[in-house]
Amino acid sequence: MSEAYDSNRITRDYLDSLLIETRYIDSDIPETDCELFGRKYDMPIATAALSHLYSVCDKGMVQFAAGAKKANALCFMGMGEDVDVEEMTQTGADLVKIIKPHADNDVIFHKIEQAVSCGAVAVGMDIDHAYTSDGRYDEVFGLPMKPKTLKEMEEFVRFAKVPFVVKGVLSTSDAAKCLEAGASAIVVSHHHGIMPYSVPPFMMLPEIVKEVNGKMTIFADCGIESGADVFKALALGADAVCIGRNLMESLKDGSDAMADRMIAINNELKSIMARTGAHSLKEIDLSVIHKRSF
Repeated sequence: MSEAYDSNRITRDYLDSLLIETRYIDSDIPETDCELFGRKYDMPIATAALSHLYSVCDKGMVQFAAGAKKANALCFMGMGEDVDVEEMTQTGADLVKIIKPHADNDVIFHKIEQAVSCGAVAVGMDIDHAYTSDGRYDEVFGLPMKPKTLKEMEEFVRFAKVPFVVKGVLSTSDAAKCLEAGASAIVVSHHHGIMPYSVPPFMMLPEIVKEVNGKMTIFADCGIESGADVFKALALGADAVCIGRNLMESLKDGSDAMADRMIAINNELKSIMARTGAHSLKEIDLSVIHKRSF
């Protein structure tokens, strides 16, 4: 794909265009603990909703959850079999099961019910995996997909009876509909550039934050590689971030290595917070962010 319309390249360029000023006087070592879905974590960093990690390492999905547990972080999960949900929750990780927009809603209801029965702390839907690049309804691993209506989303939220997360929100329009449907959280994401020329999630964050007005938890996703990236996302209004591909190399060496990588990114976040005078996540100040114009 040409870099001119590669949404991942556009997103990286946008993140790199955001500069951070320092504020040392009255600064100190910060705390990064946070609360998500009523549970406490050491960091505002969750895993992204990755799928089918069997080729990364032995028992890849389980190792993924175990790594998040060891880092005391929230774990999102994408596609997988029922047994994967069971085994991932058995690690003790707090799991958010994200479900594709299957054309057959009975499949969705089953997956919601099964995840909740296994103890998932939240469930949700990946709304942006509905179409192919040539304008047809998508098929993922042979399973037909279809976009969902607001009424259908309301039914999924009611059925879940645990917090419901909508992944793939990239507009104030969809954010407002998620709020209307009763969702507890959204993931602002373009799904690793699923559509060319996608607006960077971090560019949309301030508008979406204003739209939902504190009524939903907001996760930011796509291309986050460092603690500085995490800081920028939080400064722009996200409550937490999701990191996926940047954890894959460490996951090859198992859950301990993945946990170490998550902790290292969080330590980078702490360093930026200390250098900008933020003693806690709530004190991260948008006024320290400047858009490069040179």
